[in-house]
Amino acid sequence: MLKVGLTGGIGAGKSEVSRLLVERGAVLIDADRIAREVVAPGTPGLAAVVEAFGDGVLAADGSLDRPGLGSIVFADPEKLALLNSIVHPLVGTRSRELESAAAEDAVVIHDVPLLTENGLAPLYDLVIVVDASPETQLDRLVGLRGTTEEDARARMAAQATREQRRKIADIVIDNDVPLEALRERVAEVWDDLLRRARDPRAASGDGRPGVGRPGDAGAE
Repeated sequence: MLKVGLTGGIGAGKSEVSRLLVERGAVLIDADRIAREVVAPGTPGLAAVVEAFGDGVLAADGSLDRPGLGSIVFADPEKLALLNSIVHPLVGTRSRELESAAAEDAVVIHDVPLLTENGLAPLYDLVIVVDASPETQLDRLVGLRGTTEEDARARMAAQATREQRRKIADIVIDNDVPLEALRERVAEVWDDLLRRARDPRAASGDGRPGVGRPGDAGAE
């Protein structure tokens, strides 16, 4: 099994990259989706969030008002840290359960938005960073998701910088490109992941273009 951490800033297009990898046969463990599941109505996770933040974070149907909670925590680092301390252990437990169910020869992609921020790179055989310029991120958040510019900038500011993400990358996928170019790049990366899965000695990088941590020969 090859365990891959996939991350990128909000609006960088990480979800599209994970979708393309799944098309090619990857097993996807989506931390953001799991984060929704562990705070679904009736879960201990939701009860813990309500206890920490009050009933005001609930929607009329009793589910978590994620946009409302987001506007609170992304404007206050201490509140964001509190939320993470509740949700992240639950996500980690569920992620390990799903990983253990994958085939021995699988390429398992852990889609983790806050991989850099939480120092999780050592948990994976290698890390892929989906990279886009801040201008592209902002355009996507405002134009495609309907986020206000103020909220979009606050969410971007609450995450690691572009430089911090690239520093932990074994492979960088540039997503300031048209979809067809992205498809071609993902195909190249997938071939490399398969090679690594078959040969564990290659998992730490071997100097090929786009492979190896920054500072190694051939790093992006």
